[in-house]
Amino acid sequence: MRLVILDWDTMTANGDLSPECFRPFASEIDCYGLTRPEEAAERIGDAELVLCNKVPITKAVMDACPNLRYIGLFATGYNNVDIPAATARGIRVCNAGSYSTNAVAQLVFAFMLDHFCKLPLYNLDVRQGKWCKSPTFSCFPFPTMELAGKTLSIIGFGSIGKAVARIADAFGMRVLVSTRTVPENPPYPMVTIAEAFARADVLTLHCPLTEETKELVNAIRLGSMKPSAILINTSRGGVVAEHDLADALNNDVIAGAYLDVLQQEPMSPDTPLRHAKNCVITPHIAWAPLETRQRLLQIVTDNLEHFLAGNPQNLVN
Repeated sequence: MRLVILDWDTMTANGDLSPECFRPFASEIDCYGLTRPEEAAERIGDAELVLCNKVPITKAVMDACPNLRYIGLFATGYNNVDIPAATARGIRVCNAGSYSTNAVAQLVFAFMLDHFCKLPLYNLDVRQGKWCKSPTFSCFPFPTMELAGKTLSIIGFGSIGKAVARIADAFGMRVLVSTRTVPENPPYPMVTIAEAFARADVLTLHCPLTEETKELVNAIRLGSMKPSAILINTSRGGVVAEHDLADALNNDVIAGAYLDVLQQEPMSPDTPLRHAKNCVITPHIAWAPLETRQRLLQIVTDNLEHFLAGNPQNLVN
């Protein structure tokens, strides 16, 4: 049994994780740091098992690799795999869900606290000696605000949306939820998309990228928000119309945006958000804490073990 790992470098920083956990499952393992799309078919070759994160596994790749029986994903999303083609060929595809809930919710609040507490600005002032020169014991030129009492609109109410809501409760925020599937006896007020945008002090996105959610954040909806509101996106870059958001920020339609995902990743130097006012961008790091990646690796390992034992889990086809 031959196993090919196509993009191990997306899983590790400075070798803090090892692919050795897969040794018991294959007599031969080929592990590549990164694989260009045009290299995928050649590298998979006659392998039965493939693990990848973002490498496209297209119909053409599957046609060129007739022994392929399993695709394991180091991710929850699976838009890089042609699922109908895999299903037609009897190739099982397994993803890894709910591994990053804590880490993503944590980053959402890091973003909020950055905005409301202004820590980088105060740290810079102190380092530049401005507190030393202050005539009073407390120097607060930058306005700060409490999270308590602020309205948090959550778009999408899966595991991450629920975790964000629980943390918001602890801060005393008012939580509103807009979601496609309304749960029975919802613990928070359920509102329309329009209400979520209009009433938010903070609007945070936790929905999948679908035809319905593509560019959900656009000029019309941004124009309905409070000028003091901020937008947070840790879901998928395609949920935001980037030109519209850049225009809204540059024209003070909203107060700020915090983005961990963009439509193109790695970021294009030409993205209109790169130099937009009051826009903080992090390079898709919400899922990156070591504990989070260790949890992800364990899920992927368990998925492979279950497939080989004849009872696959976390199937997407």
